[in-house]
Amino acid sequence: MAESESEGATDSELTMSRAMVDAIATELRENDDVFVMGEDVADYGGIFDSTEGLLKEFGREKIMDVPISETGFIGAAVGAAQAGMRPIAELMFADFFGVGMDQIYNQMAKNTYMSGAAVDVPMVLMTAVGGTYNDAAQHSQTLYGTFAHLPGMKVVVPSTAADAKGLMHTAIRDDDPVVYMFHKRLMGIGWMPAPEGPKTPVPEDDYTIEFGEADRKREGEDVTVVTLGLHVHRALEAADELAGESDLEVIDLRTLVPLDTETVLESVRKTGRLVVVDEDYHSFGVSGEIIARATEGALDDLSAVRRVTMPDAPIPYARPLEQEVNPGTEDIIKAVRDIHD
Repeated sequence: MAESESEGATDSELTMSRAMVDAIATELRENDDVFVMGEDVADYGGIFDSTEGLLKEFGREKIMDVPISETGFIGAAVGAAQAGMRPIAELMFADFFGVGMDQIYNQMAKNTYMSGAAVDVPMVLMTAVGGTYNDAAQHSQTLYGTFAHLPGMKVVVPSTAADAKGLMHTAIRDDDPVVYMFHKRLMGIGWMPAPEGPKTPVPEDDYTIEFGEADRKREGEDVTVVTLGLHVHRALEAADELAGESDLEVIDLRTLVPLDTETVLESVRKTGRLVVVDEDYHSFGVSGEIIARATEGALDDLSAVRRVTMPDAPIPYARPLEQEVNPGTEDIIKAVRDIHD
């Protein structure tokens, strides 16, 4: 799993939010250039516990609440990064990217290129994604593909506590801008129970996970399921339910930029069948990109493909409607059966 991991570390079982905070705290202690800024990250600890407890240890010079002005504080983070700091700026919901998009894709993502590498932008834009808790169309999107489509940013999507910690260490230490997209449902907060799976043993010592290395969360022979975030766990649930009927290989991408195409191709060459599961919208996104790469690299081995995604429509507020459109375990099972009959 890890690119580097300390010998003799003791594993503790952590929620994903605690694993992220653990990594951020370590980096704050070890590097004076690291600081955190965002809406409700200090006194509140992040509305999804992404910074819980950091204010008490590090104070307001390191953990900064900001006004509700994404344009202002993301721009400030870009400037601080270019000046040699390593800011972690939290965009409370990925859905809010629009009001700070110029700072994200015209400044954060491009300034190294447009300056002829005269400046680096070593910052992390941390943001919450995903639905399943009835927060309607402006607070429930994933938008992985939107950020991955725009060049200049690395895009990280953890699915477990162990991955979340290692990927956060890597993100903070990276000299390029990193968009770290965590799913609210996986964080392990009391008012939004997580599924089985994201709470994992996590080494106490710090370690890194290299970007661009997907993880086979389950080995299988019959169908390749490629996914990320929350739907890693739904795919694993589907694999358990289909045991004896179809042997699923579940691949967790972990990062979209860089994307581990070779692991996907290796699996597709073995199974011959591909199901891509994505909570993002159906069209022009991650699901289409994965299928395109599979056909470009392993067309002769590929007998069937399916996409399990959100429909191209705003996400409903009403619980039954949101549950209907959000890809579930049964949707994955149906897709597998469709191509394995």
